[in-house]
Amino acid sequence: MEFLYEYGLFLAKTLTFVIAIAVIITLLVGAAVKPKAKKGEIEIDDLSEQLTELKESFLHNTLGKKELKAHQKQQKIEQKKRAADEAKPRLYVIDFNGSMDAHEVESLREEVTAIISIADASKDKVLIRLESGGGVVHGYGLAASQLQRVKNAGIPLTVAIDKVAASGGYMMACVADEILAAPFAIVGSIGVIAQIPNFNKVLKKNDVELEQITAGEFKRTLTLFGENTDKAREKFREEIEQTHDLFKTFVRTQRQALNMDLVATGEHWFATQAIEKGLVDMIKTSDDALLEQQHERQIYKIKYKVKKGLSDKLALGFSSAVNKASVNLLSKFKALNP
Repeated sequence: MEFLYEYGLFLAKTLTFVIAIAVIITLLVGAAVKPKAKKGEIEIDDLSEQLTELKESFLHNTLGKKELKAHQKQQKIEQKKRAADEAKPRLYVIDFNGSMDAHEVESLREEVTAIISIADASKDKVLIRLESGGGVVHGYGLAASQLQRVKNAGIPLTVAIDKVAASGGYMMACVADEILAAPFAIVGSIGVIAQIPNFNKVLKKNDVELEQITAGEFKRTLTLFGENTDKAREKFREEIEQTHDLFKTFVRTQRQALNMDLVATGEHWFATQAIEKGLVDMIKTSDDALLEQQHERQIYKIKYKVKKGLSDKLALGFSSAVNKASVNLLSKFKALNP
């Protein structure tokens, strides 16, 4: 009997081990095999309905029976009146939480295209809830261009900053007709930074030679493993300055009243300071902006969603972690350096 017990226990452990190995192999194969095509779809959430349900739920739990009955009667009258009126103008809401590599622009371009194709420029509006500490120039340049498409279509555009819109994030925000920001949101950082480590001394110390062949004097300027020269450093610095000039020109084009000598120093400010410099237009959270529009407009949140494989989820998870760490670092630095 004891033998059968031991044998059964051994069999259970073996089976568990085999199943675990099979699961790991399946996950690895799934991560390695990329789908032939990534098909996404536009999701539309009725934020007006969500806000109404929130309000009704609160009133249902706080009003007395007599007050609740009177409120419900008034609601029926208002619903009939709204049904008889013409359709409300719409407010389309997009959430953009940007990472360092700005991969979110792929969804943004689909969301913008969807809105442009259905919005009535004579009465509808767009609100972008933006959060980003910036990232790669080409990625955020394209993201800003997507917002410019909304303006080019004649649709009023508002950007709301609840936490941070710095560097590339502000490059996007400045496109808007109006910029709203929560009091302690971090804004600005109109500057450019690039940095790389150099391991040339480590290689030399270990008698490792590096051979690098290029065509064109400045095909490579600063490198990870080669010996950097003063001429290469100067060229790299020149390229950074050129990028900064392009950044400043872009911001100046969008917000002509800005004093670029004052705001394009690479510094960032809280919104209550930024509004004095003209970087934002109003101190207000996105929540208050939505509540104000609730009675005047039908509010829809637009989101483009792509079904992702395991490898994509892992990559995006890592990218998101790095981005959050950089935003937290920026926030802590600001807190320690008022």
